[in-house]
Amino acid sequence: MTDQFPYADLDLGRAARRGYPEAVFCAGKTPAQVAGIAATVRSRPDVTTLFTRAGAEHAAAVRTELPDAHHDAGAGLLAWPPDPPAPTGGLVVVAAAGTSDLPVAREAELTARYLGRRTQLIADVGVAGLHRILGHLDLLRRARVVVVAAGMDGALPSVVAGLIEAPVVALPTSVGYGAAFGGLAPLLSMLNACAPGVAVVNIDNGYGAGHLAAQIAAVPA
Repeated sequence: MTDQFPYADLDLGRAARRGYPEAVFCAGKTPAQVAGIAATVRSRPDVTTLFTRAGAEHAAAVRTELPDAHHDAGAGLLAWPPDPPAPTGGLVVVAAAGTSDLPVAREAELTARYLGRRTQLIADVGVAGLHRILGHLDLLRRARVVVVAAGMDGALPSVVAGLIEAPVVALPTSVGYGAAFGGLAPLLSMLNACAPGVAVVNIDNGYGAGHLAAQIAAVPA
């Protein structure tokens, strides 16, 4: 923490130190705190800053300081500078099992894109209709890494991992009925995936999934 901001000590050197910038997790922060952070990063347009889990009030606060920030309300994410860097590395494909998984999947896709990767999002390709994911096999097999977001039974990552050469980042979501336990059921399914080459992130952690995918895809296949 600093005298200027007793609530935050921004790590603006992280990108130079480890290749990827710090993100701002907005949930739990007040709009005023988020605005203060946005005002600080305004002086560093060389550093891509993502504001994640941003509600409407957080987004408004960011845009008072960074009016041109890109805002995806569905994903709860803002990015500044608004244009992603020129892509390098391999392709990141993000697959959302159901339409209800799209907010988390979109967070993952935007994270990977703003960390410098080419991305493509496909939606509503869950295991209830296997023909849908099979219809995207050519795209999946061109990817350097595939992020698979799924709630309910969480079966899709294992299916995808059994069909492609690239690693799969499994992203459990909190979508589902009572026995899904807010994402715990798909999380456990993914941790017990039979197909090898599956890495699992926390429930609804689209940012973490996108970041890991960007790191994997830094080197083209």
